[in-house]
Amino acid sequence: MTRDTPNDYRIMSKAVREWYRYYDVEWDDQASSFLCDAAIELYDHGCRSVEEMATILIGRYVGLAATRINAPTSSSVH
Repeated sequence: MTRDTPNDYRIMSKAVREWYRYYDVEWDDQASSFLCDAAIELYDHGCRSVEEMATILIGRYVGLAATRINAPTSSSVH
């Protein structure tokens, strides 16, 4: 699936910003890269609303530590 309209990127960007607001953390380049990749994956799987995407990001990645590359993921547990 392609992400080629400004609105597509706006949805993902707003969802990532909501994650930052929810956890009240300062901007972090590594976390942002991780969260943007996660948002793209959600978008590719049909998630099209800021609210839904933000809710999933907030629930899956609890705090800044969860965005680190070596953080446990569902794929590393299986």
